[in-house]
Amino acid sequence: MGQRYEGGGAGYARARRAEPRIAALLCDALGDARTVLNVGAGTGNYEPADRRVIAAEPFKTMLAQRPAGTAAAVQATAEALPFADRTFDAALAIFTVHHWSDPATGLTEMRRVARRQVILMNKPGAGQRYWLADYLPSALSMIGGFFAAVQTHLDVQAVIPVPIPADCVDGFLESHWLRPEAFLDPSVQGAMSRFVGLSPAERSGGIERLAHDLESGAWEARYGHLRQLSEYDLGLRIVVAGGS
Repeated sequence: MGQRYEGGGAGYARARRAEPRIAALLCDALGDARTVLNVGAGTGNYEPADRRVIAAEPFKTMLAQRPAGTAAAVQATAEALPFADRTFDAALAIFTVHHWSDPATGLTEMRRVARRQVILMNKPGAGQRYWLADYLPSALSMIGGFFAAVQTHLDVQAVIPVPIPADCVDGFLESHWLRPEAFLDPSVQGAMSRFVGLSPAERSGGIERLAHDLESGAWEARYGHLRQLSEYDLGLRIVVAGGS
């Protein structure tokens, strides 16, 4: 999955930004860490402003979209971080492990350069079933084994549930659980790597079925009860590993 943003992530910064309630949970998970390496940093979402941060991002497309004032960034992959052992108090990874060509090596590198590792990712099988599986099942299945890799290669201390607010301002795949019409927007689609990675046939077919169900009222009949919820657990988790 790692090459999907190299040529296709030009609009990422417009659709993706930090959700404050998720950012607060990540800040708590970082604990007393003062120096932070953001691995697979993208455009800099969720980088804490009150700590010294360096970003490591492999793709020029993403580096070019980092706003002025964000942390200093180096072009580097997770699998070959250009830092000495224990350079940082914490290594942060946000929605990125599924992009790495070799997760085992990337996770080992995070453990090498920082005493604590904090990862925001999906835990398949946790939380509630996502209705998107009715339309685009591969978008959910392609993250299958990454959580197991984290458990294997890091000294996991805590796994923190992250319920997704109904009005979540970040545009990741699960954030639209109460905004199904968002998936009809090509600019929204292009900001989600798992969506971009679908085959053209599944992508177009799933969106056509979703559009039909929204117009006919079938989606509302099946999933309208979700409108009573202010947040939803779809398996998003913060993993805290390593020392305190």
